[in-house]
Parts: sequence; C-alpha cells; structure tokens
Amino acid sequence: MEKKIVDARGLACPLPVVNAKKAAEELHTGDVLTVLVDNEIAVQNLQKFAKQKGYTAAGEKKAEKEYEVTIQVVSAEGPVQTAEVEEQEEEVACAVDSRKNGMVIVLSANVMGTGEEKLGTSLMKAFVFAITKQDVLPETILCYNTGAYLTCEGADTLEDMKILEAEGVNILTCGTCLDFYGIKDKLAVGSVTNMYEIVEKMEQAKTIIRP
Repeated sequence: MEKKIVDARGLACPLPVVNAKKAAEELHTGDVLTVLVDNEIAVQNLQKFAKQKGYTAAGEKKAEKEYEVTIQVVSAEGPVQTAEVEEQEEEVACAVDSRKNGMVIVLSANVMGTGEEKLGTSLMKAFVFAITKQDVLPETILCYNTGAYLTCEGADTLEDMKILEAEGVNILTCGTCLDFYGIKDKLAVGSVTNMYEIVEKMEQAKTIIRP
C-alpha cells in the first residue's frame, strides 16, 4: 500500500482539490492519500471530491487551522488516467465560505437576557439556531463564563454549534471556565482557549455581537 501526502495549506479553492485529484490519479486500489489544508471549507470540498470518485474520505482537525483529509482509493481499475477523468468525472464546485471576516459573536452566558432562566435558555437556543440560518456567518464564536456550557455534551445548542463548526466557524471556549464548572471533559465542539486569545480576538474584531 502506497501512502502519499499533499500539502495544500494556504492554497485557495479549487487548488486543494486539483492537487488531490492529480495525486490520486497516480495511486492504485488501497493506496492512501493524505491532504493537509488549513480550513474547514477545503475539508468539505475534498470530501465532496472523494465521494464523487467513489473513494472513502475522513477529515480530522489536528490543531488551529490544521486539518488532515485522508482519502483511500477504492477503484478496481488502478490509476485513473487524466483523459478518463476529464470525460467521466463531475465538476467539483467549491463550497462557498460564508463567514464574515472579523465578525465575532460573544456568548458569556448560557441564557439570553435577564429574567426567568427557562425563558433565557430557550432564547439562547433560538439565538444559536438563528445564527446557522444567516447568509453571513461569524468568523469566531467565543464562549466564556456559563457560556462554556453551550459547547458541552447535553447542551441544547450543541448540534447547531457543530453545524457552525462544519461551516468553518472557529468556536473557542474558555478553559478556565470549563475547569471552574468541572465540565472540561464534556467539551464536544470547538477548542479550548485562554483569556489572552479571547482579548486578542475581540481586539482584532471588526464586528462584535453580544446577545
């Protein structure tokens, strides 16, 4: 079994897919291609390409802006020739990056507004759901204090947070807050951050939204 690595970090769409396609053409059944990219949109495009070719693919976030897409060639025909690819494969369209550069949403509580907690919880759930339906998504979501609960197991907002992460939104939860509430092992989406990065993200933001 041959293994090949393609470093597509820093490349704009459609280059990660183009480079992956060229590398896959040189591989045989059972061979594995690993593509390194730096954003979730590229991961989606590569997985779409693999699906169209009948390959298996899995994406994994290794670190901040570091992703690996592992593609296994499962064609019984051996290497696919360029001419055959041009005649047979469907065009792989790039997924649209709908994130707004510099937009940060700050969630400092697991409820929205003041008053009855039950109502505040319901409003926060609706707020996060509403974010997923916007034409323009935030670049980053910061969660701290009781807002840390929103990214943990059992949260009503968890599935919507996962949808946002899949769209490339950077979801960061305060590590000190997770430790304080004893829920660090419950974090189920995004990554852990610190106060330095929270301040940095807010300083660099062009737009900050607080529900």
